[in-house]
Amino acid sequence: MEARDAARALGRLGGTALKAKIAAIAAVVFVIFLLFVGLLGAGGGHAAYADSCGDRGTPGVDYGDNGDIGDGRPNPAKDLQQQEIANAKIIDGVAADGGLSGRATLIALMTSLQESSLLNIDYGDRDSVGLFQQRPSAGWGTKEQIMKPKYAAHMFFFGGASGSPRGLTDIKGWETMGLGQAAQAVQQSAFPSLYDGQEDYARTIAKSAGIDLERAGKGGTPDDGANGDQDQDQTANPDGECYPQDGTPAKPGAPFHDGAASWPAVVKNPRSTADAIAWARNEAQNGGQDWYRACLAFVASAYGWNFSGTLYAVDHYKEMPASMRHDKDRNPSPGALMYWETSHRAGHVAIYLGDGKIASNDVLRPGYIDIVPATDIETKWGAKYLGWAPPYFPKGG
Repeated sequence: MEARDAARALGRLGGTALKAKIAAIAAVVFVIFLLFVGLLGAGGGHAAYADSCGDRGTPGVDYGDNGDIGDGRPNPAKDLQQQEIANAKIIDGVAADGGLSGRATLIALMTSLQESSLLNIDYGDRDSVGLFQQRPSAGWGTKEQIMKPKYAAHMFFFGGASGSPRGLTDIKGWETMGLGQAAQAVQQSAFPSLYDGQEDYARTIAKSAGIDLERAGKGGTPDDGANGDQDQDQTANPDGECYPQDGTPAKPGAPFHDGAASWPAVVKNPRSTADAIAWARNEAQNGGQDWYRACLAFVASAYGWNFSGTLYAVDHYKEMPASMRHDKDRNPSPGALMYWETSHRAGHVAIYLGDGKIASNDVLRPGYIDIVPATDIETKWGAKYLGWAPPYFPKGG
């Protein structure tokens, strides 16, 4: 019986006042009924996305409607395997972005399978959590950070910015030692022999995820970063990527150094570079909670624009003329705009102030601007550094 029919039937029970009360109650029931139906209808479609920063205990992936047994009932085993595949893709993405080989991915998959069944669980031995059961008390990050699969994978591969805790690339000879031995070198487990037993299933998951375990590394050496030295002098290679003097790619989280590039003549803003930096510093010291998820609006405002003319930070970087983009270069000039890919569509942009520091929103305080090391966006957010560009706003106004 529909709610309106119920209202009519109940309305015949008594006097005018009673009728009015009952009709009002029935109307509320009907509204709730409509909301319930609407919510069910809205939940009928699932848009797949790979956020990698999902809620605690889950990867940030919507798997769609393929996880049932066949009669409409959920299939827990299939759902778990889908989670494993989704997390495997995230782990491999971090490895590939860092120039690491498929062997590095295989070691990480074996490790995570042994530690957490390749599931992003929020519990474990003592304070261990996440895909690799990393411990906040051992310096792997906060619990909230470790529960982000992309961050956890980044830490497994590259370790802490100071070389402690050590990641896989901090282990001397990791690409030539046994797979389980390399995993144990990072994890320091009380049961070192168990990692090798995960190789076959790791390869199965990799195949299901479309991961190329034969992928070669790009430019690295087995000893790259073995000493955890992040402070080597750096020079740019012909492709614009900043390399240490030994020719190996700079690790994510390596320091940024001041460059001396001048802006092209076409770069004209209401505020000068010096004034924009001063404005950004003042906003960090005296500004309010106005900049939540508004990084591109902030940098445009710093240079005197009311709006940037572009919706997303990543798009702003990609729309830059190729001659202005300094991809992966870690020597930005003060006043430059620095860009990162994050787990969200928009990405992130900040103003480089010099001496390795940026003015950025949402790092220390949601909505506020703070002055922080530029490396924080990689090491604390697990973001991928894209590069820097002059403060060019061709669509600004």
